[in-house]
Amino acid sequence: MVNEMERRIDVMLADSNPLVLSAMSEVFERDSRFSLVATTATAEGFLGTVMRVPCDVGVIDWNLPVLGGARLIEVLREQEAAPKLVVFGNDTKDLPRLAMSAGAAGFAPRSGDVEGLLDTCADVAQGKMVFPFIDVRELQADPIQSLSRKERVMLEALSKGLTNRELSKELGISTNTVKFHLSNLYDKLSVRNRAQAIAFFYSSRLPTKDE
Repeated sequence: MVNEMERRIDVMLADSNPLVLSAMSEVFERDSRFSLVATTATAEGFLGTVMRVPCDVGVIDWNLPVLGGARLIEVLREQEAAPKLVVFGNDTKDLPRLAMSAGAAGFAPRSGDVEGLLDTCADVAQGKMVFPFIDVRELQADPIQSLSRKERVMLEALSKGLTNRELSKELGISTNTVKFHLSNLYDKLSVRNRAQAIAFFYSSRLPTKDE
């Protein structure tokens, strides 16, 4: 007997290659774990659709026009209800690491089998990080590498003693978004509060310029 989940995993696909997009669509539609909600050929199309039609997992091409995968991930990280993203790309040496650093939740190689992509999406939907080609412990040894550009700026601002309201004004975002970023920041640095984050800042060699 098939062990059905409480509900299917809503998935959105984005790939600039129409053949790949069509093939992926068929694969996800055949798997009872998933519900395919939309497909698109551009980063802008994905962004516009996901704002209107929420989903659990997004599968994106790293070289997605026009924004590109890295920028798309960064933009979506500003959204509180953003889907977890899996990069479906060529298994070059650095791409999995770049995808993780950008904030993706998983990576699946185009050269791999279909089941690998499906299982990666299922694991990511359950809150797992799936990066088969890199040692995650390596990145965890340097938490700064996992911070987004905005999170790095926020960490520096924290060190100046700014309040949430002041951070909101300085970064041009709402106080709720500030709290969201701070929560992510604390998790990534393995600290519990603002004071510990500031202590981490002064004990690290955090670069002051973007990237």
